[in-house]
Amino acid sequence: MSLFEQFLWVIFPYLCVVTFVVGHIFRYRYDQFNWTAKSSEFIEKKRLMLGSLLFHIGIIPVIMGHVAGLGIPKAWMNAIGVNEHLYHIGAMYGGGFFGVVTFAGMLILTARRLTMKNVRRLSSASDMIVNGLLLFIVFMGMYSTLVTNNVQPDFDYRETISIWFRNLLILRPEASYMSEVPITFQIHILAGFSIFALWPFTRLVHVWSVPLNYARRSYILYRKNRSHSAGR
Repeated sequence: MSLFEQFLWVIFPYLCVVTFVVGHIFRYRYDQFNWTAKSSEFIEKKRLMLGSLLFHIGIIPVIMGHVAGLGIPKAWMNAIGVNEHLYHIGAMYGGGFFGVVTFAGMLILTARRLTMKNVRRLSSASDMIVNGLLLFIVFMGMYSTLVTNNVQPDFDYRETISIWFRNLLILRPEASYMSEVPITFQIHILAGFSIFALWPFTRLVHVWSVPLNYARRSYILYRKNRSHSAGR
């Protein structure tokens, strides 16, 4: 393997993961009051609700499919009765359907941010980059599933990408598994790791905002109750 391939499939993924973890710690410690989605719902609600609904309906099954496909060895699937044919049908039709739903939602959200003057004015450069990158990631994943898998039916990502990914997790990286992977899958993977590196520095941190905001509200109510009790 060349040095460049070692960088792409060993060094770069670990750099993205480290940036994801350290970046969140840094952001929370020094910028937690800007840890918010800064919603533009008050400007326009209809397209925001539709796009967000479609995106979330699609992305949850897509994530679950990625976890199963990358994290569960092929032999384990066969052992529980999910053979190659059944898995292919689920990945192709189920994954393809929810990929399209996710892409439609992301397309609506991105178009809304780009075409509506007031929403665009409220958006930062990082918002534009994240929207564009997420749209690109979903498109490449959908294209790889629906097109590349049909054009190259002999390719099995569970014998290449999945093993490479699991080796990364156990800190025994082996870049050679990615040498024969189609370019569309490679682009999808690299873009996916890139979004993890950008995550702590963008509005994507709002994914964690709900429990954080709940904790803060609970603390404020607690303090108020104590003050009220003391006044009595």
